[in-house]
Amino acid sequence: MEGRGAGPGRAVCDRLTAEEMDQQRRQNVAYQYLCRLEEAKRWMEACLKEELPPPVELEESLRNGVLLAKLGHYFAPSVVPLKKIYDMGQLRYQATGLHFRHTDNINFWLSAIAHVGLPATFFPETTDIYDKKNMPRVVYCIHALSLFLFRLGLAPQIHDLYGKVKFTAEELSNMASELAKYGLQLPAFSKIGGILASELSVDEAAVHAAVLAINEAVEAGVVEDTLAALQNPSALLENLREPLAAIYQELLAQAKMEKAANARSRGDGESQDIYDRYLTQAEIQGHINQVNVLGALEAVDDALERQSPEALLEALGDPALALRGVRRDFADWYLEQLSSDREQKAQELGLVELLEKDEVQAAVAAANLKGDQEQAMLQAVARINRAIQRGVAADTVKELMSPEAQLPPVHPSASAVYQQELAVLQRQRQGELDQEELFVAVEMLSAVVLINRALEAGDASGFWNSLANAATGLAGVEGDSAQRYFDALVRLRQACGLDGAFLSWTELQATVSRVNAQVQEETDQVLAVSLINEALDQGSPEKTLSALLLPAARLEDISLPVAPRYHHLLVAARRQKAQATGDPGAVLWLEEIRREVARANQDTDMAQRMALGVAAINQAIKEGKAAQTARVLRNPAVGLRGVVPDCAHGYQRVLEGAMAKKRRPGDTALWAQQDMKDGTAYYFHLQTFEGTWERPPGCSLNTSHLTREEIQSAVTKVTAAHDRQQLWKANVGFIIQLQARLRGFLVRREFAECSLFLRTWLPAVTKIQAHWRGYRQRKVYRERLQYLEANTGAIIKIQAWARMWAARRRYRRRLGYFQKNVNSIVKIQAFFRARKARGDYRTLVHAPHPPLSVVRRFLHLLNQSQRDFLAEAELLRLQEEVVRKIRSNQRLEQDLNLMDIKIGLLVKSRITLQEVVSHCKKLTRKNKEQLSEMMALDKQKGLKSLSKEKRQKLEAYQHLFYLLQTQPIYLAKLIFQMPQNKTTKFMESVIFSLYNYASNPREAYLLLQLFRTALQEEVRSRVERPQDVVTGSPTVVRLVVRFYRNGRGQSALREILGKVTRDVLEDKTLSLHTDPVHVYKSWVNQTEAQTGQRSHLPYSVTPEQALSHPEVQRRLDIALRNLLAVTDKFLVAIISSVDQIPYGMRYMAKALKTALAEKFPRAPEDEVYKVVGNLLYYRFLNPAVVAPDAFDVVAMAAGGVLAAPQRHTLGAVAQLLQHAAAGKAFSGESPHLRVLNDYVEETYPKFRRFVCRACQVPEPEERFAVDEYSDMVAVAKPVVYVTVGELVNTHRLLLEHEDHIAPDPRNPLHELLEDLGELPGVPDLVGENGVEDGSMDLSKLEVSLTLTNKFEGLETDAEDTSAQSLLLSTKQLLADILPFQPGASLQDTLSLLASKEQEAAHKRLMCRRQAQEAQTPQPLRRHRSLVAQCLLPLAEKQRRVLRNLRRLESLGVVSARDGYQGLVDELAKDIRSQHRYRQRRKAELLRLQATLQGLDTKATFYEEQGDYYSQYLRSCLGHLAPGSRNSGKGKKQPCLHYTAAQLVEKGVLLEIEDLPSNHFRNVVFHITPGDEAGKFEVNAKFLGVDMERFQLHYQDLLQLQYEGVAVMKLFSKAKVNVNLLIFLLNKKFFQK
Repeated sequence: MEGRGAGPGRAVCDRLTAEEMDQQRRQNVAYQYLCRLEEAKRWMEACLKEELPPPVELEESLRNGVLLAKLGHYFAPSVVPLKKIYDMGQLRYQATGLHFRHTDNINFWLSAIAHVGLPATFFPETTDIYDKKNMPRVVYCIHALSLFLFRLGLAPQIHDLYGKVKFTAEELSNMASELAKYGLQLPAFSKIGGILASELSVDEAAVHAAVLAINEAVEAGVVEDTLAALQNPSALLENLREPLAAIYQELLAQAKMEKAANARSRGDGESQDIYDRYLTQAEIQGHINQVNVLGALEAVDDALERQSPEALLEALGDPALALRGVRRDFADWYLEQLSSDREQKAQELGLVELLEKDEVQAAVAAANLKGDQEQAMLQAVARINRAIQRGVAADTVKELMSPEAQLPPVHPSASAVYQQELAVLQRQRQGELDQEELFVAVEMLSAVVLINRALEAGDASGFWNSLANAATGLAGVEGDSAQRYFDALVRLRQACGLDGAFLSWTELQATVSRVNAQVQEETDQVLAVSLINEALDQGSPEKTLSALLLPAARLEDISLPVAPRYHHLLVAARRQKAQATGDPGAVLWLEEIRREVARANQDTDMAQRMALGVAAINQAIKEGKAAQTARVLRNPAVGLRGVVPDCAHGYQRVLEGAMAKKRRPGDTALWAQQDMKDGTAYYFHLQTFEGTWERPPGCSLNTSHLTREEIQSAVTKVTAAHDRQQLWKANVGFIIQLQARLRGFLVRREFAECSLFLRTWLPAVTKIQAHWRGYRQRKVYRERLQYLEANTGAIIKIQAWARMWAARRRYRRRLGYFQKNVNSIVKIQAFFRARKARGDYRTLVHAPHPPLSVVRRFLHLLNQSQRDFLAEAELLRLQEEVVRKIRSNQRLEQDLNLMDIKIGLLVKSRITLQEVVSHCKKLTRKNKEQLSEMMALDKQKGLKSLSKEKRQKLEAYQHLFYLLQTQPIYLAKLIFQMPQNKTTKFMESVIFSLYNYASNPREAYLLLQLFRTALQEEVRSRVERPQDVVTGSPTVVRLVVRFYRNGRGQSALREILGKVTRDVLEDKTLSLHTDPVHVYKSWVNQTEAQTGQRSHLPYSVTPEQALSHPEVQRRLDIALRNLLAVTDKFLVAIISSVDQIPYGMRYMAKALKTALAEKFPRAPEDEVYKVVGNLLYYRFLNPAVVAPDAFDVVAMAAGGVLAAPQRHTLGAVAQLLQHAAAGKAFSGESPHLRVLNDYVEETYPKFRRFVCRACQVPEPEERFAVDEYSDMVAVAKPVVYVTVGELVNTHRLLLEHEDHIAPDPRNPLHELLEDLGELPGVPDLVGENGVEDGSMDLSKLEVSLTLTNKFEGLETDAEDTSAQSLLLSTKQLLADILPFQPGASLQDTLSLLASKEQEAAHKRLMCRRQAQEAQTPQPLRRHRSLVAQCLLPLAEKQRRVLRNLRRLESLGVVSARDGYQGLVDELAKDIRSQHRYRQRRKAELLRLQATLQGLDTKATFYEEQGDYYSQYLRSCLGHLAPGSRNSGKGKKQPCLHYTAAQLVEKGVLLEIEDLPSNHFRNVVFHITPGDEAGKFEVNAKFLGVDMERFQLHYQDLLQLQYEGVAVMKLFSKAKVNVNLLIFLLNKKFFQK
C-alpha cells in the first residue's frame, strides 16, 4: 500500500471473504493510527521547533519521556524546568537504553498536563509509555492535549491529515502487527472535542445547543448572527471582541469546511457523530483565541510602525497575548528591540510580516535583559566614581571588576595603577567619568598591566600580543621590532630597578619611539652600504669616496688623498669574499667596509712614516755622519732588521758606496717611490714630504735615492760580517766544558774496573762480613745472660707485679667502656630479645604446629583491653551514625522531592502556603537533630518498651534477622519468589540494610554469601544454557553489578579508566570514524570548504561507492590505526588493573564460573570464560568506557556533557573491545572492518588471561578472616538498622512464601515465625505515642536490632553440647590457665597443682576482668556462660579442661597422641585472627569517619536546598491574596453548614455506608476553618447529635488530586468526590 492502501474508497468487484474483510479493516485501522501519529508528530514539531523521528519510530522515541518533558516545558515551564529533564540530549538513552530515571520525565509531563487542567480521563499510565503497554492511549492524550491547549491559546491547532499522507505497505503491515499486540480498541480520536466539552462542570445540554447554534450561524455566513451566537453565555466562550466579529466568521467558516471535508474523506457515515462535521466548543474557543492573538499582534505592529512607545506598551498589555514580564518603564527598550526584530524578519523574508507571539515574548525578555543591564551598568559606574574619589585602590578594583559595569578585564594585582591613573583622569575631567571613558581607560590600563606582567615573566609572545593590542593605544608599534621592544623594555626595568612596580604608558611609548628611531637609523645605513657596493661595481674611486662620505654610513676619518687606497682595498675585499662564499654577487657589509677603510688609513699612515724614515736615512748618508746614520737606521717606522749600533761605520761605508753607484749626473728629481708589501706603490715628495697612492702627472723619480730594500740589503751584509767576528768570542765557555767532560770519562772508566773486581769476589766478601757480625752479637748475649742469672729472684717479682698491673688495667678499661656505652648495650640486649620475640611470632604465624611455649608467650593478645572496648564502642557508634545519617539524608531527599510537588501544587492553589511552610520547617538547620531522632523509635515506647511481651517480640525479630543474615538460602529463594519488578526495591530497601551495605568485613562476607547462593539458585533454576546469562538479564548479576559499581566501585573504575579516558577526551584532533559514508562526506565537505567550489562528487553514496575513492581508503586507514592505538591503551589499562577491580566482583565472577561448570560440565571452557568475561567487562567496565561522565570516571563541569565526537570515539573503542572480549570477528555487515579481525584474534587470549586472573581470588573466609566461630568469639554483637515498614514487609513476605523457602517442617525458620505470631501492624510496633503523632510517617521510623542466635548453646555441662561450643569453652578455660601454670606440654601444665600464689594471682586477674566487664556497654559484653566460667578457681578450671579434653578426644576433635597439639593450634589461630581483626577494625574506623564526613557534606547540601525553599516561600508569603492579608485576628472565621442531601446534589457526597438516602436530610456537616491556613474541622451530626469529627487538610486533598484519586472516605463511612470538595472549599473560603 503506497497511498492509503485498501482504504474505504476501494472499489470491490467481487464479494470479499471474511478474512479479506478483516485484513482490510486492520489495514484501515493501521492507516488511521499512522495518520494520528503523523498529526501528533507535526504538532509536536511546531511546538518544540525541532525535527522528530518518522511516525513509525515516534512511539519508541516517546518511551524515554524526553520529548514529552520538553513538550511539558513548552506549555508549563514552571512545572517542568529544563534543568530537571533527565538525559535531555538522550545520550544515556542512545548508549545504554532505557533507565529507570526516564520515568521522571514521563511524570513531569503528566504533572504538566494536570497543571494546565486537562481532564484526567485522557491521562495515560506511566507504564503505558515506559513499557509501551498502550501507546495508542498516549497518542490519544497528545491529540486531546493539543485541542485543549489550542482552546487556551497556548499552542497551535493540530491538523487532520487523514487521506493526505502516504505510507508503504510494509509500514502499514508492521503497524497492524503492533496494534494487534496491544489487543486494545483504537481510541475514538474524533470524539475528543465532545469529551472535552462533557468534562466541564456545567449544563451539557445547554453547551451542546449553544455550540450547534454557533455552527449553524457560521454556516449561514451572517456576521451579526454569528457574533450573537458566540456571545451566548451557555457557550462558555471567553475573550470575545466585537470588532473582530468578521474575522471570527471567516476563520470559523474555513475551519468548519475543512473539518467537514476531512469527515467526508474518512467515510463511515453511520459511525460518525455530529462533531465529526461541526466545530466543538474547544475548537471554537481556540479559533477565537487565535483571532484575538492576531489582532493583538496587528496592534503591536501598528505601534511599531508609528514608533509610539505608549501605544506599544498598551498593545503588549493585551490579555490575548498573555506576555510575561512587561514593565512600563521599559517601553523605549521594547520599541527598539521589537523594531529591530521586525526589520530583521522583513529582510529575511523580503516583505514586512507580523511578528509571532513567541517572537514578541522573546523580544520582551531580551529588552528586559538589556534594560536591567543598562540600569545596573549606570549604578556600577556611579559606584566606581565614588570608589575612585575615596582613594582606596582595593575598593576601586573591586567595583571595576563588577560584571554590571561592562568593563574590560581588570587585574587586581595592579590595583594601585588603576587607582592612580583613573584619579588623574577624573581630576582632569573635573567630574565623574562615564562608562565609555572608563572603558577606554581601563582597557588601556589593563593592556599596560599585561605588558608589565609579560616583561616580568619573560614571556615575549604574551608581551607582543599585549603590545599589538589596539586597546594599548601605543603609536608606531611595528611587528618586525617586537623582540627589540621587549629587550629595550626589559633593560629599562633593570636600569630603573623596578621590583613589583609597573612601567607607565608614557615610558612604554617613549621606548617604542626610541626603538623605532634605531630601526630607521639602521635602515639608512643599509642604504648607504648598498650605494658603496654600487660604486665599487662602477670601478670609480671618486664615486666610492662620495659614497663613503655619506652621513648615513657613519664612517670616520675619510680622507680625500686616500680615495684610491679605499677603492683598491674594498674591491680586493669584495673579490676575496666572492671567492670564499662562491657567490659572484657577494657584497660587503658595513663592518667589512669599516674594517677596510681603517686598514686603508693605517696603510697610508705607515707608508708616510716609512717614506719619511727612508728619506732621513738617505739624507744622513749624504751628510756622511756614521752615528746619525746608525740612529736613523733604528727608526721603527722603517722596520729594518739586524741593525747593530757597533757597525755604524760599516753601515755608513757600504751605504755611501751603494748611493754612489746609483747616482746619475744632473738628477734633481724630487719624487721617490716606496713599494708596499701588497705590490702597490706609494709616491713621496722629498721636499714637501707629502705622499700619494697615485703616480702624479709628469712625475720623475730621483735615481740616487736608496729604497728600503736596498738599505736592508746593505745592513744585512754588514751585520753578518760583524756576527761572524763575535762568534769565537762568545764560545770560550763551551770549549772549557768540553775539556771537563773528557776528564770525567777517564775517572768513570777506572771506577768501573774496581766494581768489576768486587762483583767477581762477592761470596768471599760476604763471608768475611758475616763472621765479623756474628762474633760481635755472641759477645753481647753472653754478657746479658750472666747479668740475669745473677738477679733471678728480683726478676720473678717484677714480672708478677707487671702481670697484675696489666690485668687490672684491662679490667678498668673494659668496665669504663661498658659504663660509657650503657645505652648501646641496653639497645643490643633489646635487639636480641626482640629478635627472639619476632622469631617466636613468626613461628606462631607461619608454623603449622607452634609449640605451647610460643603460644603461652602471646596468649595475652587474646585479652580485651580497655582500648579494645573503646574502639569497639566507637566502631558501633560510627556504624549506627552512618546508617542513621544515610537514612536521614534519604528522608531529607524525599522531603525535598515532596516539597517540589507541594510547591507545584502551591502554584495551582496558593492557599496552601502555610502547609508547605510547616513541612519546610523540618528542613531547617535548627531541626536537624529532630529530623534524625524522628526516624528512630523511642526506646521507651513501642517495640523497645520495657514490657515482657514487647521484649519477646523484639528478641524474636532479632533471632529471625540473625537467621536471615547468616543463612543466605532463605533470602536467595525469597528473591526469586517475588515479581522481578519488586526485586530491586526489596534488595535496596531491606537486604542491603540487613547487611549494613557491607560496611564491615562480617557484613561484606555474609552479603557475598547471599550473592553466591542466589547466583547458584538462579543458574540452577533459570539458566538453560550458558549463553542465557549473556543474552538475558539475570536478576542477581544485575544487582551485583549495580552494588559494586557504586561507592568504592566507582573509585575503582576511576583508577582503571580515568587516565586513559582523560587522554582520549583531551585529544581534540582524534578522529575514529570508521563509517565509509561518514568519511566520504567529511572529505567532500572539507574539499568544498577549502576550494570554495561545489564538489562534482555526489553527496549520497553507498559504503561500497565511498570505498572506491583512494582518499576515503587513506582516511579510513588512518582512523583504523588510531582506533587500534587508542583501544590498545584501554586494553593495557584494563588487563593491568585486575587487582583494582572490587573483590566482590571478582569473587562473583569466580562463583559464576564454578556454577556454570557444575551445571554444564560438557560445555567448552572457552564458552564459560566468555560468559564470565561478559560479566566483568561488558556489564561492569564497558558502561564506564561508553559513558565515563555517568560513572564519575572523569570530572565534568556543572551542566557539562561529553561532545558528540568524544562520545563517538569512546563508543568505537567500546565496540572493538566488546568484539575482542567476546572473540567475535567483524563479518559481512562491516566488510571494511575485517582488517581488525587480526587484532581481535590477537587480543582475545589477553582477555581470556585477564578473566582467569580475575577469578583467582581467595575465598571470603580467608579474605575477611571470618568463619563459623567468629560470632561466638566476637566482642560486639552485630547490629542492624531497619525501618518499621521494612520489618513488617519482610515478615509479610516470609509468611507468604514460607512453604517455598523452607519446605522442611523441621526448618528453624518455622519455629522463629511461630514465635513472632501473626503479622503485626505498624502502630503495634510503634506504640500509642507514635500513633498519636499524626504528622509522622510511622513506616519510616527506624529501629535497631542487636542480632542474636536463638540456637546457640555454650553450656559445657549439657549432654547435647555440640563439639564447636565445647571446643570454644575449652579454649577459653585454657587461655585462663596457661599464664599461671608452667609446663612444656598441655599434660604437664594440667597435671601440676596450683600454688596459693598462683591462685591468688589468678583471682586478681579474674576480678579485674569482672570489673572491666561490668563497665562494658551491654552490646559489647560476652556471653553469660563465658563470664561464669571466668569466675571458677584455677584448680576447677584444670579439672574441667581435662574432662573437656577427654570428651573432645572421643568426638575426634583432638588427640592425646600428639599432646593435644590440635587445641594448641586452635589457640594460635585465635591469636592470629585477633591481630587481623584489630587491624581491620582500625581501617574500618578510618573509613567510617570519612564516610560520615561525606554524609555530613551531603546533609549540608540538602539543608541549604531547604533554606532556598524557605526563602522562596517567604517571597510567596509576601504576595498572598488580599483576602489573606485583610483577615484580622479578631474576625470570626465563617462556618459552612450543609445537609448530606445538599452535598449529594452538589456532587460532593457520593454515599454514606449503612444509611438510606432518605435519611440524608437528617445528617448535617459543619465545616469550620482551623487556626492554621489549609486546615478544616468537619463535624457530622445526625438528628442534632454529634457523631464524628474529622480533621481535613487542604494540602492532603491537593495531594490526592495530584495522585489522581477521585474518591476519598470521611469517618470511614462517607465517600466524597475529591475534586468537587476542593472546588467547594475554594469557592467558599478562598474566593477562587
